[in-house]
Amino acid sequence: MKNVGIILAAGRGKRMHSVVQKQYLLLQGKPVLYYSLKAFQECPFIDEIILVTGEEEISYCQEEIIRKFNLDKVKQIVPGGKERYHSVYEGLKAAGDCHLVFIHDGARPFVDQGILERTKEAAETYQACVAGMPVKDTIKLSDGHGTAVETPRRDLLWMIQTPQVFDCALIREAYRKLMESDGTLAVTDDAMVLESIEGKKVRLVEGSYRNIKITTPEDLLVAEAFLQ
Repeated sequence: MKNVGIILAAGRGKRMHSVVQKQYLLLQGKPVLYYSLKAFQECPFIDEIILVTGEEEISYCQEEIIRKFNLDKVKQIVPGGKERYHSVYEGLKAAGDCHLVFIHDGARPFVDQGILERTKEAAETYQACVAGMPVKDTIKLSDGHGTAVETPRRDLLWMIQTPQVFDCALIREAYRKLMESDGTLAVTDDAMVLESIEGKKVRLVEGSYRNIKITTPEDLLVAEAFLQ
């Protein structure tokens, strides 16, 4: 069965303070989104890519990214939903029958073949895994009113990235149940859906400190430096 990459590019990116969505800002003359799509295009075990974006951006993606750069593994472009989890669900529905599904943020341009290979191997063994890296800084837990109440052990904390890779049937069923619950679970990533709804343990896999998400103007400067 095929392995499918779902690339999410429907976010508005309010923290970027730009009229252009972050995934379409230019890095060395190419949209941020291009770099994620290119990594999946070049991955030998990714058979198909589904791009999830805003309905008004579909034509732009088709003409200015997919056709322009010959990204022929992109078989479908589907409109996303109001929240990230709605967009993921649309991608999962479009994926059809598949083996593994790689869910990745289009605003993470520095995913590489090593990350894809490591997450594939972990998903083959554990059915569910996420890329991430151990945190570098001390983390404080707040009481919600500006006071630190706890300092978790730093050696146990990871910052989570994408791709997040799952057995396709497993994650689709978890998302189906989430949608039936009318989104009452406050979802921040795909692993949380599986953990909360199915009680499934998710494997942590080494990503890269370079695998940043373009969220703020400062991130764009860092990305430019990485490319140079």
